[in-house]
Amino acid sequence: MAQVLEFKLPDLGEGLTEAEIVRWLVQVGDVVAVDQPVVEVETAKAMVEVPCPYGGVVTARYGEEGTELPVGAPLLTVAVGGGPAAEPEGSGNVLVGYGTQAPAARRRRVRAATVGAVTVGTPTGGTTTGQVPGRDTGHRAGPGSGASDGHVPAGAHARVTPTAPAPVSPQTPSPAPTTAPDPATADGPVPVISPLVRRLARDNGVDLRRLAGSGPDGLILRADVENALRAGTTPVPVTEETAVRAPVAAPAGGEVRVPLKGVRGAVADKLSRSRREIPDATCWVDADATELLRARAAMNAAGGPKISLLALLARVSTAALARFPELNSFVDTEAREVVRLDRVHLGFAAQTERGLVVPVVRDAHTRDTESLSAEFTRLTDAAREGRLTPGELTGGTFTLNNYGVFGVDGSTPIINHPEAAMLGVGRIVAKPWVHEGELAVRRVVQLSLTFDHRVCDGGTAGGFLRYVADCVEQPAVLLRTL
Repeated sequence: MAQVLEFKLPDLGEGLTEAEIVRWLVQVGDVVAVDQPVVEVETAKAMVEVPCPYGGVVTARYGEEGTELPVGAPLLTVAVGGGPAAEPEGSGNVLVGYGTQAPAARRRRVRAATVGAVTVGTPTGGTTTGQVPGRDTGHRAGPGSGASDGHVPAGAHARVTPTAPAPVSPQTPSPAPTTAPDPATADGPVPVISPLVRRLARDNGVDLRRLAGSGPDGLILRADVENALRAGTTPVPVTEETAVRAPVAAPAGGEVRVPLKGVRGAVADKLSRSRREIPDATCWVDADATELLRARAAMNAAGGPKISLLALLARVSTAALARFPELNSFVDTEAREVVRLDRVHLGFAAQTERGLVVPVVRDAHTRDTESLSAEFTRLTDAAREGRLTPGELTGGTFTLNNYGVFGVDGSTPIINHPEAAMLGVGRIVAKPWVHEGELAVRRVVQLSLTFDHRVCDGGTAGGFLRYVADCVEQPAVLLRTL
């Protein structure tokens, strides 16, 4: 007889105590394998796919997409056992002969159930998975999978549920289309990759099948959904479920309330704490970046992996921190001590659909320019795809902020608490400049340093910034530290 095991939201590390369900990867009645991802959750630090430690049939899910759950709360229940699986209560799915079916046959059955199941939520009574195109949630057979013999993996803490849990409530009825239907896309997969885009559409009653994507190969982007909302969207019919899940309607004056939670809430808390605790000051200087750009062009022309400008500025920053270690520190307020660090974990600001995140390059002081460039590329790609782990978003000791990508010259950013300083880089623009005693058009950049005035005085901060500017203007200065 099948044994029903409850899988709870695990501790995701880094002191996180809760997570929000972004997207379910399985439906009630689906067959799951050991360590198969079953739900995608958003913490205050990253988007995480949570794998299930049990193999069997999903009998219940707890929490709708958009629900925030504390660590230790039930996520789903799985029927594990060697005999025929019992029908999940309220699911409408009878999995005949599950225990005797070969893994390959189960994979084919689950894979077949995923065809076309890519809308913004499907009725939970079916066997569709609601996956994005290309995702296969079928059984992944392998040694020790335990999906068909009832074996529970070693170390897995299971709790037997004597009674069948309550089924998941059905999906909200689909709203009226926002644009004219396209016969070519009336059936088949919806070209959406980002779960955040799906969630934005679902929460605002936008039918993704009626949108024409502006991304590559017709990919639907967040801007497409926002444009549809601005153009006017038929609201979702109010039901018992939508009365709880739908955003609060804006009053007549047009006021909109946006909850400060998830990444946005974490950023708000950290910036507020930084402003409360850190007496910051900012100094800045204009620098002629013409020679730095020429050096980069020469490096890339020599062959090999391309070197980014951010990597060159990072290499300059680590060399400057070696000369001015006071800025690679933090203040222990309880002990009233400045703690200087011997390793540079360099954070850099990256703008994503989820908001501003700060990935961290570990041991940046030990890396050459090529290694820094490769790591920046890897972390930036992971940030945009929502794949950063909590460990890749924490532990920074100094931050590099290239706000020039937004087309601005300068800024006075808030320090990334508990760090002691942040180097800001504005846009590089052609300006008249006195070069070797003559007026010339040069590529000029504004550099700014925001620092914790408790760890050093203006002389140290000014010395750090002047050294960075000297390296930007004359990259050969760096040769002394290579």
